[in-house]
Amino acid sequence: MPTPLAAFSLRLRVRLPNRPGELGLLATAIGSAGGSLVGIEIVASDGATLTRDVVVYCGSEEHAAEVAHAARSVEHVEVLLVEDRTFALHDAGKIRVEAKRPVRDRDDLAMAYTPGVARVCTSIAENPALVHRYTMKANTVAVVTDGTAVLGLGDIGPEAALPVMEGKAVLFKSFAGVDAVPVCLRVSSPDELVETVQRLEPAFGGINLEDIAAPRCFEVEQRLAETLSIPVFHDDQHGTAVVVLAALRNACTVVDKDLAGLRVVLSGAGAAGVAITRILMRAGVADIVATDRRGAIHRRREGLDPSKQWLADNANPAGRSGSLPEVLRGADVFIGVSAPGLLGREDLETMADRSIVFALANPVPEVLPEEAEGVVAVMATGRSDYPNQINNVLCFPGIFRGALDVGATRITENMKLAAADAIAAAVQPENLAAEEIVPSVFSPGVASSVAAAVAAAAHADGVSRHAGGPR
Repeated sequence: MPTPLAAFSLRLRVRLPNRPGELGLLATAIGSAGGSLVGIEIVASDGATLTRDVVVYCGSEEHAAEVAHAARSVEHVEVLLVEDRTFALHDAGKIRVEAKRPVRDRDDLAMAYTPGVARVCTSIAENPALVHRYTMKANTVAVVTDGTAVLGLGDIGPEAALPVMEGKAVLFKSFAGVDAVPVCLRVSSPDELVETVQRLEPAFGGINLEDIAAPRCFEVEQRLAETLSIPVFHDDQHGTAVVVLAALRNACTVVDKDLAGLRVVLSGAGAAGVAITRILMRAGVADIVATDRRGAIHRRREGLDPSKQWLADNANPAGRSGSLPEVLRGADVFIGVSAPGLLGREDLETMADRSIVFALANPVPEVLPEEAEGVVAVMATGRSDYPNQINNVLCFPGIFRGALDVGATRITENMKLAAADAIAAAVQPENLAAEEIVPSVFSPGVASSVAAAVAAAAHADGVSRHAGGPR
């Protein structure tokens, strides 16, 4: 039976007799069906009966239906409502626009709108740089997608991608105070996507590209970074890469290995895989073998697309060939950003002593932590129900907070490295352990530390417009 999670939770509103034991019968039925009862609240009483809201974690939509059926089967219990809590959270969307300044009287109206606003417009027309101070551009990011590579769902289109982009906007605001606007585009080519975002530039202080399929995502990011005067960041690539580097730095400390001496095998040669390879090489890792469905990528392989050709030309210095299990033998590190169930315990046993495994496919990793237990020294996944969640939310809010604070014109490689260092440092030395190599996404101060490090790196790289500080 799948692990009960909040993502599949139900709120059951039930009416039952107000006498001892009735709630216990309901709880027993829910538990027997595999549900995890996590909350009970009385919402009404007429003396003879009690109406309660019961929150139950389930493992899947099918499991949730079984739990609801079990609740309905309890004698004397009347189920008034079965609510999918995830769908309820998304009802009418997860974000809204609110005014930062109240309009209480004629003075406020005259300053916020006509005639006073004309003075600000004229100042910006005379000095365009002022747009970064006197408009929403100072604190607003566009979260842009074409819906071609959404989470583990694939090409589902821009409308179906909107809930994910809204969720991203919620995280920007919650963790770093950045206003983010979902921009889901119906486009048929990289040219259309690039041109549309170029036309949107005046209203935004940064562009976060999201869930765009490879290889078009590489072209889109490069062209936008070259033509826009605001930061462009493809989170699926660079956000993942930054957090992986942070986690690997701390994992190396735990297992007492040097980053530069690692032999790394990476499964997945898409957007995230290429970005991880780039940032690890920049951080000093020399021996990385990337693999895809056909096995190791090396210089002798033919028919590679441009991104895989880059991997062939720049990684795998020893020219290793073979399947994933074959090149994994003797490796210090496995990083998976590919597909579920690629490896078993027997494959991990062929790795070097004190090995490190980051199995990041979601929702099912390349190898489950249960299979790795007792074999690898450090295990991480992309899931919240296991230790060491490699989660991009540790990265992108702080990166954009720092970039916006200094009016950065772009995101440099040094800004990404600075972000990784700040995330790694957020785990206090006394807490660093095999099951704590990255901070919790709810650890206080992570985003602000990342922002400060990114802002300093932007200054050092000469890409900041002003001295910084939240506006």
